Amino acid sequence: MSYYIIVGLVCVLAGLAAGYLVAKKMKEEENKKLNNTAEDIISKAKKEGEEIIKEAKLESKEIIFKGRQDLEKEIKEKKKDISHIERKLEAREETLEKKMESALRKEEQLVKRDQEYDRRMKDIDVIKAKNEEIKQSLIKEVERVACMTGEEAKKMLIEQMVDEAKKDSARTIRELEEEAKNESEKRARSIISTAIQRCASEFTNDITVTLVNLPNDEMKGRIIGREGRNIRTFETITGVDIIVDDTPEAVILSSYDPFRRETAKLTLEKLITDGRIHPARIEELHQKSRQEMDKHILELGEETVFNLGIHNISHEILKLIGRLKYRTSYGQNVLGHSIEVATIAGIMAAELGLDPKIAKRAGLLHDIGKAIDYEAEGSHTTIGVEVAKKNKEDWRIINAIASHHGEEEFKCIEAILVQASDAISASRPGARREVLESYIKRLEQLEEVASSFEGVAKSFAIQAGREVRIIVEPDKVNDDGLVVLSKDISKKVEEELTYPGQIKVMVIRESRAIEYAK
Repeated sequence: MSYYIIVGLVCVLAGLAAGYLVAKKMKEEENKKLNNTAEDIISKAKKEGEEIIKEAKLESKEIIFKGRQDLEKEIKEKKKDISHIERKLEAREETLEKKMESALRKEEQLVKRDQEYDRRMKDIDVIKAKNEEIKQSLIKEVERVACMTGEEAKKMLIEQMVDEAKKDSARTIRELEEEAKNESEKRARSIISTAIQRCASEFTNDITVTLVNLPNDEMKGRIIGREGRNIRTFETITGVDIIVDDTPEAVILSSYDPFRRETAKLTLEKLITDGRIHPARIEELHQKSRQEMDKHILELGEETVFNLGIHNISHEILKLIGRLKYRTSYGQNVLGHSIEVATIAGIMAAELGLDPKIAKRAGLLHDIGKAIDYEAEGSHTTIGVEVAKKNKEDWRIINAIASHHGEEEFKCIEAILVQASDAISASRPGARREVLESYIKRLEQLEEVASSFEGVAKSFAIQAGREVRIIVEPDKVNDDGLVVLSKDISKKVEEELTYPGQIKVMVIRESRAIEYAK
């Protein structure tokens, strides 16, 4: 049994040894094949590498050759450019050398001229000194002959030059005014006359009293009341005086405020109709009359703007327009005056190609401040501007209100038209009335202002103070001086006097020669 085992082991070992040898031999053959294959690959790679290297060398040689050619070509071009620049520089150097030579020659000439100039200046200084000596001797001789110093002669010469300049300026002003008048006077006269003719308004001067008719004379006693309590209450509440005199079946209401007077009249008429006259009833009916008057002035304002074709006016301004009916200025009804100004301004604006609606609106509202000027502080123009701004009126309307009495500069043509229309309406004969004393005083002041100028012989205020005519002394004022004198007098009148409308200043110069034949 063990024999077989040993034989088996020997066989196994022999098989293993044979297998190892066979495997070894196979491995060697495989290694040999691999080595052969690797050598073939390496040899091929070497051949390919050698070929690539040859090709690369050839390409590099070609590139180097081509680069060398390009470089040589570029060098040639650069050499050409350099040679061209060198030629230019040489030409410039030659030009600079020529210029330097010319500059040197000119410098030499200038040096010679400077020397000649210095020599001549010395000669001139000598001549000036001699001339100054001669001049001083001549001045002394002239002063001795003329019996006048140099300062006096200089002053006289300046005065003569000033007089000549005034004459020339007056002559120029007169020529320009005549030229402007020839072009504009006909046109302006046509526009203004057309506006006035188309607005033929009538005015009735308001007075400070109103007559109220009574059904009988017994009503006077009832109005007065026991111990005068009714009349005192009435006057206290209404602010209007009642004059009870011998006028049959009538009493007179007196007040400088037309609005109060009209309200009082309405209240008294209601009391007469009602028949019950006592303090409580007077107060009650006066309150109702105030409400009716408020409604009436609103309707009056609406009617006015409707007739003028003006729209989009605020409720507050409509009431103020209605109140203008009960406001007077120099005896002229302000509402009637405002309507006339609006109409004239609208007509003139249409003639000039402007917007007549703006001109009408500005003319109607130019005196709107007079409706409440006794309630607020400031002039009626300032109050009117505040009212217009508060109610967001157009800037042209505001400027027309502010500038129609010269308190602000004109910023639009409509404002100028409103001022002109205001002057036309106010200065029209019969439009206004003044107290006799103030009227005479204004005329005297006008003549005094005109007579205060040198050369004025006489002055006369005519045309109800709308014109002043001045007679000058012909030996003191020449024809050219008339223009300057008229302007100076007009300016002084504007500064010192207060007057409605405008005043025409006419200066007259007359020369007469009288001789008698014997």
